[in-house]
Amino acid sequence: MEIHPLGPERYSDAADLFESNSTTRGCWCVWFLMPVREAQAGWGADNRRRFEELAREDNPPAGLLAYQDGTPIGWCAMGPRSRYPQVARSRLMSHRDPAEDDAVWFVPCFFVRVGARRAGTTKQLLDAAIEHAREYGARAIEGFPLAGDGPHKSNRYLGTEPLFAACGFTPVTRPSPQRVVMRRDLSGAGRTR
Repeated sequence: MEIHPLGPERYSDAADLFESNSTTRGCWCVWFLMPVREAQAGWGADNRRRFEELAREDNPPAGLLAYQDGTPIGWCAMGPRSRYPQVARSRLMSHRDPAEDDAVWFVPCFFVRVGARRAGTTKQLLDAAIEHAREYGARAIEGFPLAGDGPHKSNRYLGTEPLFAACGFTPVTRPSPQRVVMRRDLSGAGRTR
């Protein structure tokens, strides 16, 4: 498996991946980037246009694409917490220090193509997101996955607590029985770009 950051040259690969599923074909991974009402109103073509604009911003990239034998099979959204205003407004993140929003990265969601699931793709994407955050000088990286061991039948795009724990994240707070905010500090973060 190969993992590469999204950039303008990889937009068509992301589009191919997102077109493979009715949810990603509507959301285009912009849900956490704008008010819910706007994301719902833009379901489909408008959200695709917004995502295409986001793909042009490659410093830092909006996410990572996983490939198997040249085919895009997985996606992980990532970036500074400040990129995700819906996250900042969420009651799940009421504990956060807004002064850290540019220095702390966030991983809001994942998507793996049907037929490529249960092969460790999501873990490899999260490990790669950690390294990208470190390379860009992030102080820490966070997510708000589903709490507990599961089974989780819905909202798996958020990731799960065991997945984040396996990648070195620890719980910060448990704002609801279904969700946990997890963080991995990146002491000795790498160079900033």
